[in-house]
Amino acid sequence: MAGNSPEEIKAAMRTYLKVGIVLFVGTVITVLVAVVPAFDLGDKGFSNTDKVVGLLIASVKASVVMYFLMHLNHEKKMVYCIFAGSIFFGLCLYFITRMGFIDPITAPSFFSGLAS
Repeated sequence: MAGNSPEEIKAAMRTYLKVGIVLFVGTVITVLVAVVPAFDLGDKGFSNTDKVVGLLIASVKASVVMYFLMHLNHEKKMVYCIFAGSIFFGLCLYFITRMGFIDPITAPSFFSGLAS
């Protein structure tokens, strides 16, 4: 956080201005990828490639917000380990769910055991 000196306040204002510009530019790029045909990266229309690019841009924007506005740049390494662990377990839950869609349980013997 900025102290009481004018130099520290000006430095913090410059940092927040840069973060605001990055967030604004990221939002403009996301809208361009989603709407403007010239920036269409995948198939014609809003395709899966556009979704992935939009999510990558959103991830970068969220990282910038966490790092600067939530002051994670001043935290200890343990906070980063906990954050990385939560991302890892979130991805594990996602892929377990995806595996259920890829290979669903359809054996009749499985469902007959549940009825009793």
